[in-house]
Amino acid sequence: MRWPHTLRARLTAGLVVLLAVSCAAVGVAAVVELNGFLTGRLDQQLRETGVRFPASLEHGGSLPSDHDGDEDGDGDTRRQTVGTFGARLVGDTVTNAAVVASGSGTGTVTVSLGARDSGRLADLPADGEGHTTHLSSLGEYRMMATEGRDGDVLITGLPMESVEATVHRLELVAAVVFGAALAVAGVAGALWVRWSLRPLSRVAATATRVSELPLSSGEVALPPRAPESDPCSEVGRVAGAFNAMLGHVEDALTKRHASEERLRSFAADASHELRTPVASVRGHAELALLHPGPVPRKVVRALERIEAEAARMGEMVDDLLLLARLDAGRPLERLPVDLTRLVLDAVTDAQAVGPGHRWTLELSEEPVTVPGDAHRLHQVLANLLANARLHTPVGSTVTISLETEDGTAVLKVHDDGPGVAPDVQPKVFERFTRADRRRTEDAGTGTGTGLGLSIVAAVAEAHSGSVTLTSRPGSTTFAVRLPTGIG
Repeated sequence: MRWPHTLRARLTAGLVVLLAVSCAAVGVAAVVELNGFLTGRLDQQLRETGVRFPASLEHGGSLPSDHDGDEDGDGDTRRQTVGTFGARLVGDTVTNAAVVASGSGTGTVTVSLGARDSGRLADLPADGEGHTTHLSSLGEYRMMATEGRDGDVLITGLPMESVEATVHRLELVAAVVFGAALAVAGVAGALWVRWSLRPLSRVAATATRVSELPLSSGEVALPPRAPESDPCSEVGRVAGAFNAMLGHVEDALTKRHASEERLRSFAADASHELRTPVASVRGHAELALLHPGPVPRKVVRALERIEAEAARMGEMVDDLLLLARLDAGRPLERLPVDLTRLVLDAVTDAQAVGPGHRWTLELSEEPVTVPGDAHRLHQVLANLLANARLHTPVGSTVTISLETEDGTAVLKVHDDGPGVAPDVQPKVFERFTRADRRRTEDAGTGTGTGLGLSIVAAVAEAHSGSVTLTSRPGSTTFAVRLPTGIG
């Protein structure tokens, strides 16, 4: 049996267990006390009747001159109740044993005792006190042994049947009464505990609703506070502290959201404003390179570098602007996109840029179509392939596979390169995260600035999908999952 987990169940179970222990203690004490009281009454009755009956058995119904009384018969049954046992022992041998068969004034029944019963009678101390003994033919008896005047031992006994019946009846009554009391107390206790813990249940329900809220980003509306109860009680103090904590959390989330909005707005505005001067710098560099007159080689090299860096900066600005728009929740196009065609085009481009790598395809027989923005999905493919190319040595194999699983398109880009460092893997999709510190001049991928994979994650999320990484030395796999249904 498993111990209950909820506080309400534990309190109820504890209450019932304590009550059961108390009832058991009272019942045992009552049974023991009653048994002792009734046994004491038997001992008193044995002392009052004395040894007249066992002494009369020696002389066939006539008491000797040294005994009181002179009644005739099978045994002297005066003042003896039915079932009274009498026996006479000489040494360890029982010479006579009988039981009063009926009311006073009539005969007795001789009892045949076996060796075990005779031994039990012989073991009784002749101290005039009561002792409980079991006889095979008669059952439980309360016996009292007394030394006779002829050097013998006279034993008188009364049956324990009435005592046992009374004790058993008390046990039955106690079991029924205490069982009913436990059942009533269990139901009443459960209702009482339930009523007493209602404020705590409300706090738990509020905490559950808060735990289900997406608190990682965006504006969060916390549920109503938990109802407060008596502040002097433990539950009331818990509810008050919990509500105060929710207030602090709500303030912190509001400030964080406002800060995110300001940062997002700044990134969008800055990216937008930077596009014009970057384009102007690039245009002037290109114009200078087209000058017909002689230009020193160093100046040409400088202008080429200005043009390349301006192009790279322009791509970075575009990436930042895209991320800012995705963060703001701006919807993308939701048109049917042939993902198979996009994979073929992206791999063709990658082969042209990275001829030193081996590019392989694993495509399903049927075209895979997903709803989304074709331009952004192509950017996802280009970033993943560029990432595989830039972070694996020449000669590495890059495998691109596309299949559908349970209404989901699964695109995987696998390479056999050195893999992603374990300390980088948890934050590989964060912005400005790079597997190494080497700068790249490759424009158009965003990998040199650490924005490529963050764009992959943001675009996948905007399409209600996800991207995961599994990497170890010799095997790295990026898996993009996109729903295939229009919605």
